[in-house]
Amino acid sequence: MPSNDLPAVIRDRAAKVRLAVFDVDGVLTDGRLWYSEDGHELKSFHVHDGLGLKRLRANGIEVAIITARISHLVAKRMADLGVIHVYQGQEDKLACFDQLLHAMQLSAADCSYTGDDLPDIGVMTQVGLAIAVANAHPAVAAQAHWQTRREGGAGAVREVCDLLLQAQGKADAELARPLGRH
Repeated sequence: MPSNDLPAVIRDRAAKVRLAVFDVDGVLTDGRLWYSEDGHELKSFHVHDGLGLKRLRANGIEVAIITARISHLVAKRMADLGVIHVYQGQEDKLACFDQLLHAMQLSAADCSYTGDDLPDIGVMTQVGLAIAVANAHPAVAAQAHWQTRREGGAGAVREVCDLLLQAQGKADAELARPLGRH
């Protein structure tokens, strides 16, 4: 998606993002919960999303995860990607987000938030760039400044990462850098 295809207001909002925050279930995953016969939870993450998150971090945009559920699989995946701001079990996502802003000495205008369902709206109404995945609940989509073409768990996060890098003029220069496993 060339940045000149984006409305100027979205490019301007994306150009200011220093912290990209993401929900997990329905955003980094397709939202389905899988359980094995022995009761273990399984999740599927898209490899393109992983590379996108690594690209953000390699270009000076911090990444954070705020999710209401607790999953060792999320902790493992984020550790594999080098994401250190991982907040699980957060029933009040806005309170968590406010604490994160304080700790990182950022304003909400410096952040994007990508969500898909009702618990995400509180944070989305505060950030500089609110993003809904393609299959988000209609109330979430209504709060978004921008909506991905891809659904959660199917490359939507990569779209967000590409948008941020393009808006900040970092998309081309960083392609030559090796990023390792994703």
